Amino acid sequence: MSIPGAAGVLEGPKPIVPKGPRVNSFVHKTLVVQLLAHGTGRCPVLAHLGYDADDPFAVTAVFAHDGRVLACWRLDRQMLADALAGPVGIGDVRMRPEATGLWHELRLEFLGDARPDGGRHHAVVFAWAPAVAAFLRETYQIVPPGRERMSVDELLAEILSAAE
Repeated sequence: MSIPGAAGVLEGPKPIVPKGPRVNSFVHKTLVVQLLAHGTGRCPVLAHLGYDADDPFAVTAVFAHDGRVLACWRLDRQMLADALAGPVGIGDVRMRPEATGLWHELRLEFLGDARPDGGRHHAVVFAWAPAVAAFLRETYQIVPPGRERMSVDELLAEILSAAE
């Protein structure tokens, strides 16, 4: 899920085209992260982080293990960056930095769909914070913070197509 966090995110009906050719509009990084599993402690899973300049506010995180996708989330890029410095999130996604000695991690908590018992699925993932920061720096080379733009026409088309 991605929620633009700054005012002025939407532009007029004319799409904004960056000056000059865009060499690379995608960033992809695969990290080994730790999934906190109740009763067994942490277990390693892969996190495939993706960024596309055509969706400049979002980072896609796909978590996989043994060739199976466990979950896929769209995260707000600014929220992910802010989480490296302090706690963020009050909804389905909450993040905060955690440090143990020289080891700096980013703790990501995800609340999912309702379970039959009335509770909600809950997952906690720990990622190495310097790797997340390096991924974000690569995204900033494509679209610097504060320079994100989205066409109102494209946004409305996306919203209306989802409503059908």
